[in-house]
Amino acid sequence: MDSTPPPRMHNAAAYSGLYGQLVTQAAFTWWRRSLAIEQPHITLADILALEQRIAASLNGLMTSVELGWESCEAALALGEPGEQFTATVVALRSHDVRHIQAVVESGLKSEQVTTGLISAFGWLGSDIISPWIVKFLNGKDLNHKDLGIAACSVRRADPGEKLNEILKREDCRQHIPLYTRALRLVGELRRLDLITALHAAAISPEPSIAFWANWSLILLGQHAAVKPLQSLVFNRGPHQARALQMAFRVLPIGSAQEWISTLSKDPVNVRTVITATGVLGDPHAVNWLIGKMADPLLARLAGEAFTNITGVDLVKYRLHQEPRVGQPAITPDESIGTPLHPEDENLPLPDVDKVAALWRHHGSNFMVGRRYFLGKPITPEWLKSWIPEGTMRQRHAAALELALIDPNSRLANTRAKVVNE
Repeated sequence: MDSTPPPRMHNAAAYSGLYGQLVTQAAFTWWRRSLAIEQPHITLADILALEQRIAASLNGLMTSVELGWESCEAALALGEPGEQFTATVVALRSHDVRHIQAVVESGLKSEQVTTGLISAFGWLGSDIISPWIVKFLNGKDLNHKDLGIAACSVRRADPGEKLNEILKREDCRQHIPLYTRALRLVGELRRLDLITALHAAAISPEPSIAFWANWSLILLGQHAAVKPLQSLVFNRGPHQARALQMAFRVLPIGSAQEWISTLSKDPVNVRTVITATGVLGDPHAVNWLIGKMADPLLARLAGEAFTNITGVDLVKYRLHQEPRVGQPAITPDESIGTPLHPEDENLPLPDVDKVAALWRHHGSNFMVGRRYFLGKPITPEWLKSWIPEGTMRQRHAAALELALIDPNSRLANTRAKVVNE
């Protein structure tokens, strides 16, 4: 923590505005970071820079715990995750049980605000957080148990026998957020001893329970569990994106191509098909992707899929179109007035002719029917090199691939704080 001594409070009111500004700065920067960790152009260095700004604001709030908490407490009324994160960190650092009770109660009011609460439990060091995880897991309140399991998840901390207990207890299984988070943690930690509990949950009629059970089974090497993910991949819903990212990494190439062929029969699935093609990594589809680059609404996504297979950085090798002066980053389709998909905003716009020319010269270096990740066949060593070096989306993908092919690797949390306290 910053060693700067606290200011002399001759007039506390004069400083209240300063502490309010620090809360706002920390909350806003946390929000920026929460967006940045899913972006295709953000690197680990960019995340670290944001985290340093957050830390500076948080340290400023601790120069007067009383005034810092007063500003945080007032901000909690906004019901926003960034303010919730900031207040939770300050409360936990203060070691004041009343403050901690207040932020936990506030943070459990809505799913959106809970993200800030959980993030704070991933931010601070184990000396502060571990005793609270134990307290939550040992408590009677199931919402507190859920918070404890969520904190274990973001920290990749093993709750030991408590995880077994939660998966066995009927009241815990009836609490869907707690049960699904526990099922997810089994896969994240590679808890092979709990595979029977996953099999039991995988046939649940509750979609979220069945999804996370099958997701974890796949991480434990049970690749047959990919079959139930097909309906999730084929239909829009809260689990479609995760199901797609998992399924096309473990399906045999022939089966994956059958799924893609079925998806492609309905034009509404075109974005799903493009993404699945990039995840699968078979260069067989590269020429089709290049064709999709001619569509202004699909060009950027197709370019990302092309990079995911070939490893070619469109910006580095000047294979993209530079926006004209005054041209917005998101170019609408002039014929229908529809803007690009938000996920494509920070992707480069490919120059189709240049990309096609490059592929004609170098496409023969790739073997059709083989999976590639960013230009090379998939190996643990190649994947490990991308976890620290890639953009955020590339890091997430590399971590998942590594956990799937290396039985000695847990699923790394590539969304975690860069430098642990």
